[in-house]
Amino acid sequence: ITAMLIAIAIVIVILIVTFSSLIHWIAIIFSIIVAPVGAAIALTIAGEALGISAMIGLLMLIGIVVTNAVVLIDRVQSNRYERGMSIDDALIEAGDRRLRPILMTTLATIIALIPLAVGLSEGAIIASQLGIVVIGGITSSMLLTLLVVPVVYRLLDPLHQRIARLVGRGQLVEQKASGD
Repeated sequence: ITAMLIAIAIVIVILIVTFSSLIHWIAIIFSIIVAPVGAAIALTIAGEALGISAMIGLLMLIGIVVTNAVVLIDRVQSNRYERGMSIDDALIEAGDRRLRPILMTTLATIIALIPLAVGLSEGAIIASQLGIVVIGGITSSMLLTLLVVPVVYRLLDPLHQRIARLVGRGQLVEQKASGD
């Protein structure tokens, strides 16, 4: 659990620096929050208990699931700051453009982990939990990343804009989009 908290803290710092926002990283972190739900459901369906290899799988999920959200939010930011789109248009366009890459990377990961999860080889029983957790977590995260992350981003953006005004970080996105 300590390793997971440290990993999440490191991810948060990287996201704050990368997106230059004290707020937008929260939308991305929501993809991490939903991953354990899918992992728990997958373990329950498989009839497995939460063991050490399952915990390692949860630690792996932190890095894996953030990627999909980063790809999505990066496109939203690009749409807004470089193309001058409104927040709603930027979110819709990003969802449309990033859906296929997110689905492809998620499916590739799931397919690659199926032999591990099924545990066909000798000694694979321990590694099976890891595969099950990652498959369940990445599946739920992918589905909810495409729904929850854009909604959270949209809800948090007014707060981001207020903070940007307070610190005087140049022209605001709404001003760019409206041509002011």
